[in-house]
Amino acid sequence: MSDYVVTVNSTVDLPKEWLAERNVPVIPLKYTIDGETYEDMAGLSSKEFFQKLRDGKMAATSQINPEEAREALEPFLKEGKDVLHLAFSSALSGTCNSMRIAAEELKEEYPERKIIVIDTLCACLGEGLLLYYVLKLKKEGKTIEEVESWVEENKLHICHNVTVDDLNHLQRGGRISKTAAVLGTMVQIKPMIHMADDGSLQVVGKERGRKRSLNKIVDKAVEQSKGWEQDIVMITHGDCLEDAQYVAELVRAKMGIENILINNIGTVIGSHTGPGVVAVFCMGNKR
Repeated sequence: MSDYVVTVNSTVDLPKEWLAERNVPVIPLKYTIDGETYEDMAGLSSKEFFQKLRDGKMAATSQINPEEAREALEPFLKEGKDVLHLAFSSALSGTCNSMRIAAEELKEEYPERKIIVIDTLCACLGEGLLLYYVLKLKKEGKTIEEVESWVEENKLHICHNVTVDDLNHLQRGGRISKTAAVLGTMVQIKPMIHMADDGSLQVVGKERGRKRSLNKIVDKAVEQSKGWEQDIVMITHGDCLEDAQYVAELVRAKMGIENILINNIGTVIGSHTGPGVVAVFCMGNKR
């Protein structure tokens, strides 16, 4: 059985130390803000980044191109390793397609190697949760094909429950109308968002008031996770740690889970959600 490496995109939004400890290579997307371009995970700190957004600066993100993907993957093939890449949802970025183009080119040059690119249809710590289970399977000695099968069978069981605080930011990004943003802010409307089966983000409801919206994303996770064993629940936030900790307490109380990972949302995904986003990720029956 050939040795293989599991690679991810930076949109996995896990702590850099967590990924380094587990020797997971990260292929980063980029973002531009205030006239400067940075690599996701390597540029501004979360505090600096979200402060710029709060100050009204707009961030633009750019996908990985096939050449960058190729440069990232080829060294592992040269070492005689196969590659399993967990790609950022194809519905949100062209990155997955670039990874696939690079993989096809490299297969011609390294016909003895396996290069598998999976469209996770996940984002943020949804990708992170998928990676957590993939690494567990790899540690148990599962082959690259066995892990690929597990991911394809289970990726739509990774549930993403999201609420955003700042409707104006979504409006600036063209995701809701200006009228809706003004009215929503006046009456404290907080959109509820989830990741659909096609890997796109969909608004699935609205709650009035921040606390109610935070309670709702946990209630959704509780409902979805019935009958599923959870090794870990992951929570992300856009520079609003207290809200994430409040959600973590609800998860402990309602889901009976102590193993909770909390991390700031990454700069690429944070460019689209704005500050104040909070999301819960768990295994569940349906999205």
